[in-house]
Amino acid sequence: MKPYIFITRKLPEETILELTEKFDVKMWEQEDFPAQREVLLAEAKKASGIITMLSDKVDEELLSAGENLKVIANLAVGFDNIDLKAATERGIIVTNTPDVLTETTADLTFALLMATARRIVEAADYIKAGKWEGWSPYLLAGHDVYGKTIGIVGMGKIGEAVARRAKGFGMEILYHNRSRKPEAEKETGAVYRSFEDLVSTADYVVSLAPLTDETRHLFTADVFAKMKKSAIFINAGRGPVVDEQALYHALQKKEIAAAGLDVFEKEPIPTNHPLLELPNVTAIPHIGSASTDTRTAMIKLCCTNVKAVLTGDSPKSIVNNAVLQ
Repeated sequence: MKPYIFITRKLPEETILELTEKFDVKMWEQEDFPAQREVLLAEAKKASGIITMLSDKVDEELLSAGENLKVIANLAVGFDNIDLKAATERGIIVTNTPDVLTETTADLTFALLMATARRIVEAADYIKAGKWEGWSPYLLAGHDVYGKTIGIVGMGKIGEAVARRAKGFGMEILYHNRSRKPEAEKETGAVYRSFEDLVSTADYVVSLAPLTDETRHLFTADVFAKMKKSAIFINAGRGPVVDEQALYHALQKKEIAAAGLDVFEKEPIPTNHPLLELPNVTAIPHIGSASTDTRTAMIKLCCTNVKAVLTGDSPKSIVNNAVLQ
């Protein structure tokens, strides 16, 4: 019998040909609505490989059900939705999709920064609502980007790509990371700072930090209080690194000027969430890597990884190398 693969969202058939030509493949029938938990558990019992989304919870229960599971390919760079320790203990290889989405996500991050700074979404809504009745000197006046100071929290590959874009805007670039990045410093002129120094100095604080025990709720009420009143906070990394209630109060009290958010603590964010009521919040639905070319490349990398594992080869991007030792 051919190995069985389950894909948790509907993907274009042409992007998964590498799998359908060789394996028995089944996809969840919807693109924008996740498979129910009971479906995931039932499919895990049969599958040799699963292609998952960041919103799929791959925990001890699901991994225990997967008696034949050999590989889980996550359609994302992050993998905080997967119990990596439990997967490794069971000899299940976990892969992700690094590199192919770096530049696309950096584009989106900088676009979100600029849209928030210059109030682009607010201005577009203003004109569509028929409110533009004349010119005034400070009509929808925003914040300059060129020549300002950007502070990047999480200087991975995406952070470095954002720094390159900031350099083109003549920005002073500060960064904080678990370790220094000498090559990035040399290429972009970025300067390493402590977290506390960065948040109190930067005009734009950009979070691209991964979600770990150390970074969960890294941005608290105390942190927002240390920022400049003119500071703009951008989160294109992981939603739970922010205490959203603290962010709401900081924006409401004008402790900071604005926020641009691509990620949230719970996704999808409900329409009645307090943050969405604030005019100085630019919120978009987790579309950091959402270009057609990049999403296609991510899907194909997942397929390549699954095929490699199930045919006895090494995957291109393995997260838990310990499983091979």
